[in-house]
Amino acid sequence: MLIVHIADITMFYAPASGGVRTYLDAKHRRLGIKPGIRHSLLIPGAHLSERDGIFTVPAPALPFGKGYRFPVRLAPWRNVLQDLQPDLIEVGDPYLTAWAALDAKRQLDVPVIGFYHSDLPLLCSNRMGNWVTPNVEAYVSRLYGNFDRVLAPSQVMADKLKGLGVKNVYVQPLGVDLQTFNPGARDPELRAKLGIAEETHLLIFAGRGSKEKNLPVLLDCMKQLGARYHLLLVGSSMPVVVPENVTVVDEFCPAVQVARLLASADALVHAGDQETFGLVILEAMASGIPVIAVDAGAFKEIVTDQCGLLCAPNNSSAMASAVRELFHSGSAELGKKARAHVEQHYAWDTVVNSLLGHYHAVLGNHWPQTANG
Repeated sequence: MLIVHIADITMFYAPASGGVRTYLDAKHRRLGIKPGIRHSLLIPGAHLSERDGIFTVPAPALPFGKGYRFPVRLAPWRNVLQDLQPDLIEVGDPYLTAWAALDAKRQLDVPVIGFYHSDLPLLCSNRMGNWVTPNVEAYVSRLYGNFDRVLAPSQVMADKLKGLGVKNVYVQPLGVDLQTFNPGARDPELRAKLGIAEETHLLIFAGRGSKEKNLPVLLDCMKQLGARYHLLLVGSSMPVVVPENVTVVDEFCPAVQVARLLASADALVHAGDQETFGLVILEAMASGIPVIAVDAGAFKEIVTDQCGLLCAPNNSSAMASAVRELFHSGSAELGKKARAHVEQHYAWDTVVNSLLGHYHAVLGNHWPQTANG
């Protein structure tokens, strides 16, 4: 049997990773059971090793990096790719591993796809100031211009790449684990554990407490909403000083725990206005709860009026009004519609089949007929 060998390479893979690791793990599991396909995943580690098709390549740990490692030597990554001899390589970050993949492309004469998971110019300007933006945009344009095809998780990201002159850009949304995130994960005891009444509207936010999540907007929103509403903040680097109607779980939580908390809440609130996709939005919908988010970034694409409400960015009063409107109009019914929406559009099997379409298009006649399933 002819087999097509796909290799993913990224530094965005750590114990507390977010959407990129979720995407790669879901993809690795599903490609592993498809006939005619072999999938390898190259990620940073303390030393060279391999297990179940996942290869760790030596890279130093980042200080205070929460398990992330930053590759500084190109050769080890290029050498592993040369040894594997994949038919196609997908790059999951814009750093050294991307250039290693492009080196392997030239040596092996195989196509390379770049997945633009993060808005690098925006990330850099947030941390260093707008003065870096022109140089970072030039870097992104140069790097992604080398790929045979570029995937972006949302139309807003695809448009940014096209605006930088990058060709062959396609929108490829991410997915959600419908088994892990489902209404059946609800914990009926959660309100009692939190010390709040059954009739209290329980809101939740799950994710990192980084600057771009705009958590002060959520906290001010809760002050305006008062005691009939309660917010659960779940994730690392959360604020310490919060209103009385806010509970903080300041730690990275595994998916099963996040799923339990999401399914036990009445709605997700998200004030981030720079999201490239927003995986937690899909996880909330899959858990059977609606979403209140800001009308910015990728949220405009994934939060339909059947799944929740959008409000003005950086405006706690607008968010408080949206929360009140959601519960006035019936949050439970919207939650059911949200679940149906992600079942139809964002199941990982659907996403992986769409990915295979991109791979097939790039490989052309080199795609074995046995890999069409």
